[in-house]
Amino acid sequence: MNKRMKFFIKRILIIPFLISVVSCTNSKPNILIILADDAGYSDFGFMGSDEIKTPNLDKLALDGVLFNNAYVSASVCSPSRAGLLTGMYQQSFGHECNLDSDVNNSFDPSQITIAEALKTKGYNTGLIGKWHLGDKKQNHPLNNGFDYFWGFISGARNYFYNPNEESRNSIRNVVENHSKTKFDGYLTDVLGEKAINFINKNHKANSPFFLFLSFNAPHTPMHAKKEVLKKFKDNPRKIYASMMWSMDEAIGSVVDKLKENNQYDNTIIYFLSDNGAAMSNDASPFPFKGWKGNQYEGGIKTPMIMTWKNRIEPETQFDGFISSLDIFKTSLEVSGVDQSLLINADGKNIINSLNDKKVYSEDLFWRKDKMATVRSGDFKLIRLNDTSTVLYNIKNNFYEDLDLKIKQPLVHDSLLKKLSNWEKKLKNPNWIENKNWNIITEMIYEDLMNNKKIRAFSPKDLN
Repeated sequence: MNKRMKFFIKRILIIPFLISVVSCTNSKPNILIILADDAGYSDFGFMGSDEIKTPNLDKLALDGVLFNNAYVSASVCSPSRAGLLTGMYQQSFGHECNLDSDVNNSFDPSQITIAEALKTKGYNTGLIGKWHLGDKKQNHPLNNGFDYFWGFISGARNYFYNPNEESRNSIRNVVENHSKTKFDGYLTDVLGEKAINFINKNHKANSPFFLFLSFNAPHTPMHAKKEVLKKFKDNPRKIYASMMWSMDEAIGSVVDKLKENNQYDNTIIYFLSDNGAAMSNDASPFPFKGWKGNQYEGGIKTPMIMTWKNRIEPETQFDGFISSLDIFKTSLEVSGVDQSLLINADGKNIINSLNDKKVYSEDLFWRKDKMATVRSGDFKLIRLNDTSTVLYNIKNNFYEDLDLKIKQPLVHDSLLKKLSNWEKKLKNPNWIENKNWNIITEMIYEDLMNNKKIRAFSPKDLN
């Protein structure tokens, strides 16, 4: 019996949850989304890892539901965040590819974010950490529903404060709201501290809050604290393991503060990663094929936890399809937000899914430039350049190396039609990614689809 099976031996598998219909309080629930950045699917204790230690997240997983089939809406950072915050397939408003240059590309500010919607019900809203949705004035978090922002606009930055870096690239600067600021120590620790400050402030004000705690860990650059590195000195992935440990410690501190303030029981907490394992930070996509940037399971499947004390039965797993898009509708419906703000949402209410007596199949879609995918029931179709396709039965072949399109042409054609019909609803991408990266991505897809050795992982491999 493997570690993950032992960890959840007492859990109830794939059956409905008993969600309390009687509220212990009339107050609106606080909502906390915790997002990791480029983490590997199984690189958590609650996912079975012995190498990567995450004791606080393990406790959180035991206190709620672990989703075994959770997906993000994109395999790279920026579009994944755009989908998460709007509850919509981000391709529907052109945010299909990753930001290549913040000067030219940006989030569509006309879209309603979860923060904007929750403000209509009196929530105080905060973003702590990474933004990565553009640096124009209209893209700023404070202009997209957030009352408070402490973090950075770009997709990555150093974990230790470096004055030279701050002056060299302004979008990497740490800012508080609109003002450049400094910090002492290790950034992951500081993000946890800033989240605690936000929680305390709203506790004192007796106000419901929405907090998006958007870690940049374990995204590159690979920086860790010396004292934590000593703890993992014999670990083959010691820097990565140290970064994950520090993120877990910060999350533990935030959860402890909620409990200390008697806010935990009335706070919905979601934890997930923005996309699959990156090849640049030692993250692992095990046991799947693919990684960040492609739509194989290793690039789009995410570990995901949801807790809501006394409302969601603890120590449970759920095997139905869950999307990061579902967080939007779930949070707004339980908070009583007007339905008119949910009409464009592509996700569903997770609470309703947990209460169902059956696990229903649904269709999930992905597209990034020339690569598109549909998952329908047990089957998944991946298409490259409108010409090449592969068909997999994920239930029987989760590693995606047995192409069934010749053996099951009706299933293949049905999924291809579903994908085409979905694409008719989309906008053309507002931008595409760097040309060299597109060349590499196509090469990677060709090799993955043909079960061949990967020829190149980044543009530098073309030289």
